[in-house]
Amino acid sequence: MKDLTKGKEAGVIFRFALPMVIGNLLQQMYQVVDSIIVGNFLGKEALAAQGASFPIFFALIAFIIGIGSGATVVISQYFGSKDLKSVKKAIDTIFIFLFFASIIITTIGLILSNEIFTLLKVEPEVKPLAESYFKIYMSGLIVFFGFNGTASVLRGLGDSKTPLWFLLIATVINITLDLLFVVVFKWGIKGAAIATVIAQGVAFLSGAIYLSYKHQIISFRISSFHFDRKIFNQSLKIGLPTGFQQTFVALGLLAMIRIVNNFDTNVLAAYTIASRIDALAAMPAMNLASALSAFVGQNMGAGLINRIRKGMISTLMMSVALSIIVIAGVYMWSEQIIGIFNKDPLVIKYGTEYLVTVSSFYIIFSSMFVIHGTLRGAGDTFIPMFISLFSLWIVRIPLAVFLSKHFGVNGIWWSIPIGWSVGLMGSYAYFLTGRWKTKGVVNNIVETEL
Repeated sequence: MKDLTKGKEAGVIFRFALPMVIGNLLQQMYQVVDSIIVGNFLGKEALAAQGASFPIFFALIAFIIGIGSGATVVISQYFGSKDLKSVKKAIDTIFIFLFFASIIITTIGLILSNEIFTLLKVEPEVKPLAESYFKIYMSGLIVFFGFNGTASVLRGLGDSKTPLWFLLIATVINITLDLLFVVVFKWGIKGAAIATVIAQGVAFLSGAIYLSYKHQIISFRISSFHFDRKIFNQSLKIGLPTGFQQTFVALGLLAMIRIVNNFDTNVLAAYTIASRIDALAAMPAMNLASALSAFVGQNMGAGLINRIRKGMISTLMMSVALSIIVIAGVYMWSEQIIGIFNKDPLVIKYGTEYLVTVSSFYIIFSSMFVIHGTLRGAGDTFIPMFISLFSLWIVRIPLAVFLSKHFGVNGIWWSIPIGWSVGLMGSYAYFLTGRWKTKGVVNNIVETEL
């Protein structure tokens, strides 16, 4: 556990974020390695099937992830106020919730998978592959929630290093099993899904066993778990707006897939590759924002408002610097990067156009996430939810439909940064109102000069 209420803001946030950046880059390697192996050994149809599956998976879990983020804020604020008894109650409550939620969502996903892919109008040569991959992936949802819940709790307590080791183990297992199941055993796209589920399961079980015996607050002994309704309601108050936001963002991704499916398999395969790289490139800035959220949570609990402002400015500067580096890399090597996944000239062409267009606006994207991280850590998630949904559903999705009809595939790509720009302007305007300073959980927020 790490106390984020002391020390130089930039250094504290950077040191806390670094293991998160490395860890989440490793976690993204699940998707990247799967896509590289599938794209090279199984073809662009299988690659497109992966691309069609992930937004559905995200749509089903997004609401629960949002609720979990609310619990993380509650944990960080109680920890910042040194109330360890409430911290333990919050941890127990969120794990009980995640367990039952995983059972319900897995059941829904398995039953409705065929109908969902039909609704998205996935091409006939892609649909059977997509459904097969999706069902196996959904079957591992309980371990996915388990590990990500453990990692989120630890980050709320200021520990961003421990999850890194288990992610490293999972990544090595995932790459090894991908090659074994797909290349050696010839299990096709099912092999890629099985490899990921096994890797996630090993990460969760390893983490649970280790933490049960080594950590003074977290325990995975069933008899020690107790559900606290008051703390769950606090988590809901903060997490519900984020949950709704995540859900509508996920539905937005499904809408984007539906728009992309108006074109051929080459476009869907390119979109799958480019969005994987896009997520990987944006990860450092997103993790800095997540670290800032934990930083803000603890400092809200301690009443250090001025420290929060300094932390946000420091994080913004780091995010902008990283974005400039990433943009330069994408500009120089976008075609070569796309070519690693699939050699089809049209796939490379469409994927490169996506990356060059979208990456040009990473500074706007990272700045928006820094502001969101500040608001989320303070427990202020309701108005930002509406701003995000407006930028997605009123700006990006309609623009993607309109521009794709008039400018083809490039119109879809341009709708993404335009949506980010609107989101940044709205979020910054709301931040300036200062209302986020009144949203603390522990009710001891005061202006403190440093």
